[in-house]
Amino acid sequence: MARHKVKTLIYSSTCATYGEPDKMPITEDTPQVPINPYGKAKKMAEDMILDFSKNSDMAVMILRYFNVIGSDPGGRLGEAPRPELREQGRISGACFDAARGFIPGLQVKGTDYKTSDGTCIRDYIDVTDLVDAHVKALEKAQPRKVGIYNVGTGKGRSVKEFVEACKKATGVEIKVDFLPRRPGDYAEVYSDPTKILKDLNWTARFTNLQDSLQVAWRWQKIHPHGYASY
Repeated sequence: MARHKVKTLIYSSTCATYGEPDKMPITEDTPQVPINPYGKAKKMAEDMILDFSKNSDMAVMILRYFNVIGSDPGGRLGEAPRPELREQGRISGACFDAARGFIPGLQVKGTDYKTSDGTCIRDYIDVTDLVDAHVKALEKAQPRKVGIYNVGTGKGRSVKEFVEACKKATGVEIKVDFLPRRPGDYAEVYSDPTKILKDLNWTARFTNLQDSLQVAWRWQKIHPHGYASY
């Protein structure tokens, strides 16, 4: 990028770099101790960017996403992973696949976490809000400076809550199988969005879980074969 004279870098990082912190909510100063390969790889990239930036004029913003859901409200874009990646996709994709009968049901892995209902708690951020965060980051990026921000709603929702919202959004009574924990999953993760509000004047606006899922479901129904449906 430097060789091709790229002046601004907005890096897509993740809350997975924090691992399983002792305290909630997660701030940008929370120690980064990733517990799975995804989080470790993202932290390695962050470290390389931070090292590089010490001797560079590049304007850098690192955005640590929490759990992204939703679709473009205008109906132009939606979530359509390649077939070989569907099994490793987000919970929303699995919910929709179950609702459309592509898979027999939804598998929820782990019901014995130390949370209100025993399932994992995550901070679900609508993709439209995420796009807005990128625009704000681009506007505020400054040469020779690095900004690091959590991008989340500041509110945690359990997997069971998510599944119930998905059932209402799709109108389908999705079959749910509760299975043992999956290695590398953490019990509870949600953000403290104070810094991004203060510095970038950004806050999540699309925070109704069912509404976000309904927008995404509409795209899924119109495009049953993803972008091949166009």
